[in-house]
Order: sequence, then structure tokens, then C-alpha cells
Amino acid sequence: MLSVVNYIAKREDQLSEMRSYKELLFRLRQETANAVIYFIPRQRELRATAPLDLLPSPIAIARTTCSTPYEVDLVRLADQILLGRIPVFGTEIDFGAAVAWRRDPLRDIETSRKYFRFIPYLDRLACGDHKWIWEVNRHQHLVLLAQAFAVTGRTAYFDEVVRQLEHWWTENPFQRGINWTSALEVAFRALSWIWIWHLLGATMSAEFRRRFLAEVYRHGLHLQYNLSTYFSPNTHLLGEAVALHAIGRLFPEFPRSEYRRELGRKIVRDQMTAQVRRDGSHFEQSTYYHVYALDLFLFHAVLEDTTDEYRDGLSRMTDFLASVVQANGDLPLLGDDDGGRVFHPYGERAQVARATLATASLILNKSVFPFSEHDVEEVALWWLGPEKCRIVRLPNIHRQSRVFADSGLVVMRRGEVSALFDAGPFGPWSAGHSHADTLSLVVSSGGEEVLIDPGTYTYMDPDWRDAFRGTAAHNTVRIDGRNQAVPGGPFRWMNKPEVRLVHFSSTPEQDCAVAICHYGDFTHKRTVQFLDGNTFNILDELEGPPGEHLIEQFWHVGADVQQVAPEVWRIGQVADLVVEDSQHEQAWRSCVFGSKQASSVVVVRKRIALPATLRAELRLIR
Repeated sequence: MLSVVNYIAKREDQLSEMRSYKELLFRLRQETANAVIYFIPRQRELRATAPLDLLPSPIAIARTTCSTPYEVDLVRLADQILLGRIPVFGTEIDFGAAVAWRRDPLRDIETSRKYFRFIPYLDRLACGDHKWIWEVNRHQHLVLLAQAFAVTGRTAYFDEVVRQLEHWWTENPFQRGINWTSALEVAFRALSWIWIWHLLGATMSAEFRRRFLAEVYRHGLHLQYNLSTYFSPNTHLLGEAVALHAIGRLFPEFPRSEYRRELGRKIVRDQMTAQVRRDGSHFEQSTYYHVYALDLFLFHAVLEDTTDEYRDGLSRMTDFLASVVQANGDLPLLGDDDGGRVFHPYGERAQVARATLATASLILNKSVFPFSEHDVEEVALWWLGPEKCRIVRLPNIHRQSRVFADSGLVVMRRGEVSALFDAGPFGPWSAGHSHADTLSLVVSSGGEEVLIDPGTYTYMDPDWRDAFRGTAAHNTVRIDGRNQAVPGGPFRWMNKPEVRLVHFSSTPEQDCAVAICHYGDFTHKRTVQFLDGNTFNILDELEGPPGEHLIEQFWHVGADVQQVAPEVWRIGQVADLVVEDSQHEQAWRSCVFGSKQASSVVVVRKRIALPATLRAELRLIR
């Protein structure tokens, strides 16, 4: 027996060394290629047609949106950008006459134009917060200007796109500076440039066209040789592959375009298998990243014929998303929210899922959620064109309580009431986008928030990062002030808990779920009963080492709370929360990455011996 164990251990070491050897060779080839492509000429004689045949006609879209509320909002945002005020995450940054492309606009820290490998972009003191720099360098605001030009014909929008691009090329030479350090950011910018070419390419001067196509080509080269195969084989690799494929597919006149198309297509299809679980959930255990990944997979399906297996993956992801959104389509933020979006990162952030669900419904020819014309105009109209967006709406599928076994997410739904019970594990590997929210409960009624997840706020500020993703920021129990896992950096958890859903049942009278979380020496068992579509009964059973322990039960509520009777808290006009020995405290929430607001939390805090039980009752007001 010992010899078998030794053989297995030796074999695992050999496989680990093999992986390291493969990665070493990969990175060596990568850096050699970077040294070579750096000398690719700035301007090449490349040709392409505009508009692009595979994307909808800008003229048809302009006719469809003429004199609509969508056009009014589009022009309003475009005029704002002309004045130098660019929407970034949940705020607006006044960049003035010229965007400082390599400067953190909040901290006024500017980075150099060194070779991209020499930029310490994760060092907040040296570079500021790279997320704020990268967001505007995705050039999605320039896509919006191009859309406004296509709809209105106003040359001011066209001229501003040309001016900003020329300035960007001067300030961000190929592979120099912070805006080349992330291949995913290069991919986002390339996707934006594809749309700019599609909408404006026919109007560009010959000289500008030559430079523009050369820069698109060089973005494709950078992506080809800097894929996140080992660095971030998650949405980073997916987004890079989608952009690489798009360049190969839409610019067939470019050298080696067929190779880029095939490479990108293979990676995207592989990632559909690797990143999407059988229950349709995305493997990073984040609802926002689920939307993000689904958008990438959908755009790939717009450009490429897909297999039945691929479309099945799209369908499962769509069903999952339709199940977790609230009655009005708002997206509960479980896990990280990075504030970005594949297309049109503007508008109500809570409703980003609505446009995705509309687009998926039209691509798959299945209706899973009621969507409006506005939902279609944000994304689907531009990706699919007016004709494909005029199909007869299919009957909506009745959404009901269910369990998503792979993610461990329990959905309890009755009428306009929706609840999510997180009975699943942290994400894979270092669980970089997971929060310590095991056994948390999020509830909404008729689109009104009752119990909330406070969101993410930041990636780069260590204290706030840990506060927002910590156990105390979620509707669960903390013992002795410890998180359910140990933070090991902004995108790493150590000593992840063991989580198991042990029971779920759904009858006409009630839903019931029971789950257990083991971490350290402690066991937390939570039972959630949803009765008559009106009342949630929650029982927490705690076990651990002898002696007294500090037990804290948190209830983050969706509006300011008011005590209406001993041990009863009124949550706006939506619900009453009944808990013993509780108190109302201030907390924080982030509805959009980069911003935070004061919020309310009801806390039960006791120092008691284990085993112990805590009870709570949530009564919805009818």
C-alpha cells in the first residue's frame, strides 16, 4: 500500500513539474515573440471594408432609433463626452480637453511609457488604481460617440473620435505603458475599435484609415502572443480569445487572419466547457461575472457558427441568469462586481442583466424573461440588427424555486418574491472573485430590496477590499470575528470552507433548504424555510470548541430600518425582521464598483458557549 502511495505522490510531482515546464516554455515563447513584434511597422498597407458585413447596417439601426427615447439618451451622453466629461463606473470624470490616458483620475498618479512588462500596475502607490485607468482606455465612450454619429450624422462626434484616437496613439506607443499590461484590456480596446471601424470606417480619410487598421492589426498581434493561458484562465482568457477571433473573422484581409480566427474560436469553445458548469452557472461564483461571461459568449455566437453543444451552454447560462434576477430584472450582486461591461457600460447598473437576457433570448429564440424595447436597444439591436429584433416574443417560462447543484445556489421564488440562499463553495483555485458569504440569504419583493448583498466597491484598497468581501458584509454568521476563509491578497482566499447542501424541498406550501459550512474548528448549519410566499424562518445552529465565543449574526437591509416594537425591525415598507437581542448599526454598500454609500445592518451579537442556536423571522408586508 505504501508503495502505491509513493508512486502516486511521485507521479503528481512529475505532472506538476511537467506543467511548470510547459508554462516556462510558453512564457519564454511569449517574451521572445513580444521582442519581435515590437518592431512591426507602425503603419502597414492593410485593407478592410466598412461597414463590416457580419454586423448590422448602421443605416438600418439609425432608421430604427430615430426620434426614440434611446436616441435622446444616446445624444445626451455623447454631448457630455464632447465636453470632456466621461462616465466611468458609477460616476463622471471631467478629463477636460485631453484625456490623461495613463493617469489615475482619482489619485492623480501618472505612469510612465516604459515597456509594458516593467510597469508595476498592481502597486497602488506607484501606479494608482489601474481599474480607473483601464476603464476609460477601453474606449467604450468612443464607441458611444460613433453610435451617436451613425444615428444623427453630426460630424462633431466623428471628429472627436479621430482626435482622441490620434492622441491615444501618441501617448500609448505599441507595448509601452500601463494600457498594454493586461491582455484583457487590449482585447476590450480592440473590440471597441472594431465597432468604431464598422460605424465610422467608411468616413475616415485614407491616411487615418491606414493608421487605424495598422493599430487594430497590432492589437491582434499582442493578443495572439499574450493570451492569459496560465495567468488568468478565466474571463481574462475568454475575453482575449473573443477579441482575437473577432479580428481574424472580421478582417480576413489581414496577414494570418484565418489562424487568429481558428485559435480564438478553439479557445472560446474550450472555455465554454471549462468555465460553464452543467447547471449553467459560471465557475467564478459571481453573478456579475456570469453576465460578463455570457455577453462574451453571446458576441462570439453573433460572429461565428456555433455547435449544438455551444448553444446548449448559452441556453443553460441564460436559464441560470433568468432564475437569479429579481422580479424587475435587477441583478443581486453575489461575489465580485468589477463595474465593467462588454458593450454599452452605461445606464442603470442594477439592470445590466436585462439587456443580456434580451440578447440571449433573441439569439436562442427562447424567452426566459420579459424584456422591453429599451433592453433590446442597448445591445441586441447593434449586434443583431432591427430585423432579428422584431421576432414574435415567445411565452415566458414560469420561474420557480430550484437548486443549482454545481454552484450550490438555492433559488426560492413565489410570485413577486425572490430569495437566493448561497449554499455553495468558494470559486476554484484561489477563489479570487468569491466573497466569504457562505449561507448568506438575499431577498427581494416586487423588485424592492429586503435583504441585500453590499457589493464590492474596490479591488485595490486592502482595507475596504477585505471589508466588502468579508463575512460581516453578508447575511450570515461570523464566529470570533473570523471570516469563513483567510484573505491571502486581493484575489486570493486560503483555508476555504467546506460547504454542503444537505436538503432542499419545494411544495405548494413552502420551500425548505438546509446547508452546512465547516471552517476552522466551527460548524454552521442554517435552515431556511419560506412559508406561504410571505415568511422566512431562519435557524442557525453553531458548534465548535468549548468555552465562550463571540457570535455575530448580520442582516444587511435594503433601506433604513426603524424599530417598531421590541426585537422587531421595519425594513422600509417591505418587511419586518424579527430577531432577539439585536441592534441597528451603520454599514456600507456599493451599488456600482468604485462608489460606496452608507447602509443599514441589524446585528445580533452574543458571547456564548457552543453549541448554540439563533433564530430570525422575516415577514413580508402585503
